[in-house]
Parts: sequence; C-alpha cells; structure tokens
Amino acid sequence: MSASRPQRYSIVSSDEDTQRAAAANKMPALGNGFGNGKIQTRRKQRSRFVNKTGQCNVRFSHVEEQSQRYLADIFTTCVDVRWRWMFVIFSLVFVVSWLAFGLAFWVIALLHGDLDKSLAAGGDVGDVGDGGDGDSGGESKPSLTPCVMQVNSFVAAFLFSIETQTTIGYGFRCVTEECPLAVFMVVLQSIVGCIIDSFMIGAIMAKMARPKKRAETLLFSHNAIIAMRDGKLCLMFRVGNLRKSHIVEAHVRAQLVKPRFTEEGEYIPLEQIDINVGYDQGWDRIFLVTPVTILHEINEESPLFGISKQDLDTADFEIVVILEGIVEATSMTAQARSSYLASEILWGHRFEPVVFEEKDTYKVDYTHFHKTYEVPSTPRCSAKDIEENKMASGSANSFCYENELAFLSRDEEEGDENERVEQGAELETLSANLNLDQRSFHRESEI
Repeated sequence: MSASRPQRYSIVSSDEDTQRAAAANKMPALGNGFGNGKIQTRRKQRSRFVNKTGQCNVRFSHVEEQSQRYLADIFTTCVDVRWRWMFVIFSLVFVVSWLAFGLAFWVIALLHGDLDKSLAAGGDVGDVGDGGDGDSGGESKPSLTPCVMQVNSFVAAFLFSIETQTTIGYGFRCVTEECPLAVFMVVLQSIVGCIIDSFMIGAIMAKMARPKKRAETLLFSHNAIIAMRDGKLCLMFRVGNLRKSHIVEAHVRAQLVKPRFTEEGEYIPLEQIDINVGYDQGWDRIFLVTPVTILHEINEESPLFGISKQDLDTADFEIVVILEGIVEATSMTAQARSSYLASEILWGHRFEPVVFEEKDTYKVDYTHFHKTYEVPSTPRCSAKDIEENKMASGSANSFCYENELAFLSRDEEEGDENERVEQGAELETLSANLNLDQRSFHRESEI
C-alpha cells in the first residue's frame, strides 16, 4: 500500500488527487505494500468485506433488468428470499389460483343461466293455461341442468374452486355433464393445483434443507494470531465443528483483500490475493472432529512477508477465510465464511488448548476456543527481517569458522617448525657433547 493516496474506494478525479496518486506511484513499494514501519499514521478502520456471520457486505445498485432476471430464475429467488416473504408468496399463489378458477366457474354459470335460483335449485316451472279455455292445468317443462350444482353466486363458485383444487369434496357442489367447458376447467385446475403444490413444497423443502444453516454450527476463532511455529513466523486461526456429524472432504481457503494502486495509477479497491494454507503439503484438507488450527507460513511467497508488528497496527487489509465440505446427513456442499481485519490479528499470541485426554476419551472444552495467551519471546520484526538476520548471522559464522581453521592450521605449521628447530638444536648439543667426550677419551689414553 502506498504511503499517500486519494480517498479510499474512489476513483481519482480531481487534479490534486491526480498529483497525489502520481507522487505515490513514484515512491518505491516497501514491505509488500505494508510500509517499512518507520513513519506511519493510524488509518480509519476499513469496512468489512465479509462479516463475522459470513454475510458479504456488498449492495448491488443500478442492475439492468434485475426483476426480469430474478423472475427467470424464480425457484432460486423463492429459496433465497426471507421466510416472511416466502409465506406471503405461498399464500398469494394459492389464493390467486382459487380466485381465478372461481371467477371462471362463475362466468360459465352466468353464461349458462345457472344463476337463476329456481334453476339452480332444480325447481319445476309450469305454464299457465289460457283464461278463455278455462283450463287450469298445463304441460310442465323439464327443469334445466346447471353446469355446476349448487353454484348460484360468486362465493359459491369460489368455494367450489377451493374444493376442487384441494380435493376436499364436501358433496354439495359438483360438475355435471351439461357443460363440457366446466369439465375442462375442473381438469385444468387439478393439473395447475398439482404444479403449484409441487413447486411450493419443493421450494420450502429446499429452503429448509439448504446447507447454509449447517454453517451455523461451524466456528471460527474471534481472532487470528501471529506467532512462531517450528522456528518460522506463522499466521494461525482456529476452526471447529459443534456437531458430531462430520463434514466430509473439509478443506480451508484464505484470501487477503486490500486496496492497491497499480503502476499505471489505477485504483483497485478490493484486490484478492491467495494465502497459502498448505495446498502443496495437504494441510488445507482437515479431519474436522476436534478444533483444528489452520497455519499459514509467512515466507517469501506470502503477502505478509514484509509486515512487522508496528506495520500491523496501521495496516489496511482483511483476511477472508472459507471452510467448505460436504454435509454428511444431506450430501450437500456447505460453506462457512469469516474474516479478520488487521486489528483482529494478535501478534505474539497463541491459542489456549481445548482438547484434553480424559480416561478413555478426548474432551473438547469450547470455553477456551477463542482464548489466547501472550508469548513475549515472539520477534516483533517481520519475517523478511528474520530471514535477512539469519542469512547475515549464518555468513558471519561461516567467515569466523573459516578464519579459525586458517589460524589453527597456521599455528600447527608454526608448532611443527618450532619442534623441528628444537630437535635440530638438541641434535647439535648431543653431537657437541659426543665430540667433547671423544677428545677427553683421547687425552686419557695418551696419559
């Protein structure tokens, strides 16, 4: 991250901002974009990209044809909406279908003339004789058969529609053979009712069984930590499973999200950088029966390689962690998410143990799941500085050792020369003594 830049999450527009961005681009990038830990000021805490609950803090606006696109995928829309809206949609679909077919049956009865109460009741209608003939009797006309029995109003047609679609069948109202159109409407309503039932029940079952709720029983530690592990500076966080049912093929991913300026001056508000949590060694694939500590080794390939404790206090980034796996009960893929801001990463801390051996079982105490303790011996410098110090100390040690070997060999050579000189002196002394002895022997013999 550059030391000077325009307002965050905005495009450089003014001349002043342009100059500031150009000046920032001329400055060399230090410490993998996190600064060098010398002159820094505390920035305002950035907005979360992913909340602790796993919800992404993103709002869409000005989407073209958003309603049409959502209606084209109506099933997913029904599954994604909140439960209160789901109940409203569920009720409206059935009520509207009942009203529509009730109106259809009422129109059919109206056109057929079934709304006459005498015809609907099945009463006989007699003809009155001519007064001149004095005949009081007349021929009776047969009564008309209605399309739907006992339907003489819109309310009666609406009740018949409900009875047909829900297959209640109280026995008072029924369709007759008089109107083929009414028979067709009954068949059509039965088919439409089955389709509506299947769709709504399927949407509710999918909403109830979706693995999103399984993520509620997958935990992430409140804080991430940076500490030494096997002689290396590592970023660590903890995950846990509250259920005894397993998460099959569980694996973890992590990404660092931070704003950045490119060399051309383009501002990227949310650049996503992969954080290696052991892809090559298989550390990202976990057996999540007890809480597991996920480890990221801060090395040359890590985006945190140049960050120190002082840099961490003023850094502007977010680490998004994702746990994925297959729910054992439903065989559906579940995903749990969380994130850690720079202020939520504790430097020089370790997690308290949560697994204890108790008789013939292992006990997991989740009261210690989020707790940490401080390790004062943790280096406060960055992993880059630690590596450079190791290299410098290693080269210095090798130089001293080589010099020591050279000095030892030179001392040995000087010692050998001294021994040869001493041996030569001793030989000369012995030879001189022998000569003196021989002279004294000759003199004694002459005497």
